[in-house]
Amino acid sequence: MPDTGAARLERAFREAGRPLFVPYVMGGYPDLEASRRHVQLLARHADIIELGIPFSDPLADGPTIQAAGQAALDAGIRPSDVLAIADDLRGGPPVVVMTYFNTVIAHGAAEFMAEAASHGVAGLIIPDLPVDEAADVRAAARAAGVALIALAAPTTDDARMQQIGAEAEGFVYLVAVTGVTGGEMSMDDRLRALAERARRHIPVPVVVGFGVRTPEQAAQIGQIADGVVIASEIIRRIGDAPDAGAADAAVDAFGAGIAEALAR
Repeated sequence: MPDTGAARLERAFREAGRPLFVPYVMGGYPDLEASRRHVQLLARHADIIELGIPFSDPLADGPTIQAAGQAALDAGIRPSDVLAIADDLRGGPPVVVMTYFNTVIAHGAAEFMAEAASHGVAGLIIPDLPVDEAADVRAAARAAGVALIALAAPTTDDARMQQIGAEAEGFVYLVAVTGVTGGEMSMDDRLRALAERARRHIPVPVVVGFGVRTPEQAAQIGQIADGVVIASEIIRRIGDAPDAGAADAAVDAFGAGIAEALAR
């Protein structure tokens, strides 16, 4: 049987024996080669890499990721440039690409999925594609061996959680806060209850993201979920670095700190 993206993702969770670290890199930010380096540096510490394709109207992204995406677009970065970064990680952590529905449809769902699979992409996150409207894209993804990663949020009711669980592959991305990326996450009873409710309805691993900034927060998430996504904080550290070397060092050190916290 072919080694599908869903199978690779499931194996990553099964073999880790601890909560997984899923860092996010915006493809093409601050330039294409830098994002390639950052992916490689984070791959030393990560279990899954989330790779963002820049988009002009990213409704799920907060200002930090929006600005990074706009900088990449202004530099002429195309979806194919970002997908090609995944080639660098063959044999390493599985790559999940985050993009938006218009990007997929502009290429044609079957064509986009086939190109993603040709670069070794394991999964695809499309935050503006609801689970009940995803049948055609999901079929194209499955035909290409790419897992379509569903999202759930604090506003997702039990019936919809069940619907997400029935279709889920690889893992489900559980949004910790209502709103966009880059907000402030706090570990409280509400978030614990959300994770518990998701687990009741979703048979695949649950990974929490949005607003996670520190190793301490990552460790707290690891107590209630199967993994943690960190995005805006990584982009922030890259943007704050005075030069490329400092940015590389910041990415590497941050990745090591999160991995250490999740391994305790």
